[in-house]
Amino acid sequence: MKEVLKEIEQKEWGKLIRNPSMKQYTTYRVGGVARAIFFPKDVDSLILALRLFKSKQVRYKLLGKGSNLLFSDQPYDGILIKLDAMDEVKIEGTKITVGAGYSLSKLAYQTAKKGLTGLEFACGIPGSIGGALFMNAGAYKSDMGYVVQSVKVLTPDFRIINMVNRECEFHYRTSFFRKHPDYICLEAVLKLKKGKKEAIEAVNKDRKQRRQETQPLEYPSAGSVFRNPEGMFAGKLIEDLGLKGLTKGEAQISRKHANFIINLGNAKAEDIKSLIEFVKDTVKECYGIELQEEQEYVNWE
Repeated sequence: MKEVLKEIEQKEWGKLIRNPSMKQYTTYRVGGVARAIFFPKDVDSLILALRLFKSKQVRYKLLGKGSNLLFSDQPYDGILIKLDAMDEVKIEGTKITVGAGYSLSKLAYQTAKKGLTGLEFACGIPGSIGGALFMNAGAYKSDMGYVVQSVKVLTPDFRIINMVNRECEFHYRTSFFRKHPDYICLEAVLKLKKGKKEAIEAVNKDRKQRRQETQPLEYPSAGSVFRNPEGMFAGKLIEDLGLKGLTKGEAQISRKHANFIINLGNAKAEDIKSLIEFVKDTVKECYGIELQEEQEYVNWE
């Protein structure tokens, strides 16, 4: 590992940060220390680094804004890759070409100002474009699958291909990329529609206010913990069981929204996971419903 990190620095493929704490790179603000985070400066540098990692059997993982991950408290013996440098955006009429490292919510507000409709659901979602494609981020009965035209992808054998919408297999909070994490999203082409700027911004303003009133945005969290079962709301199931406010360590089921688990200050990842498992077990026991997490567990082997 030391030799690999040294080679990355010598080759100048991008920025490398050694021994980063996941508390600084995830929205839960929990997690152990990784060996390094690598920020490739371009696609060629990413490919060179990946070839090196695979040849040396170095563990690695793509990391977006860290808004849908729960890292364990243990050290992560691998390298995390952030595509922050791939953040170009080009707006041509209703066609948007955007890099995987660009902020999803920033793009939503940017397109709204130009009178383009289709991304209103994304305002307030704290993820990158790449992460949004990976999990098919969505809200308000819409998601990335409704607006993506195609995705530029790096395959496991280092080919760059374009996948059209149907090939991306977008479904509720999942996609082809979530099932095949070795395929790396580099860029997306979105197709929006022309709308009235004032109406779009009014929708965004209203939804922002509703989020502030109903979600615990003042605390670190990873948004909704569970997917909504078909025809139901996970938050209501949890609330009806009287679980709001249940606390373990400094992790708590939010009193504001039962489908959020918040970090009151110094929560451990283990505390959050314990609450998630308790909620799942209780909902299964009382309702016979198997809740599915939206979040991805990392380094819990």
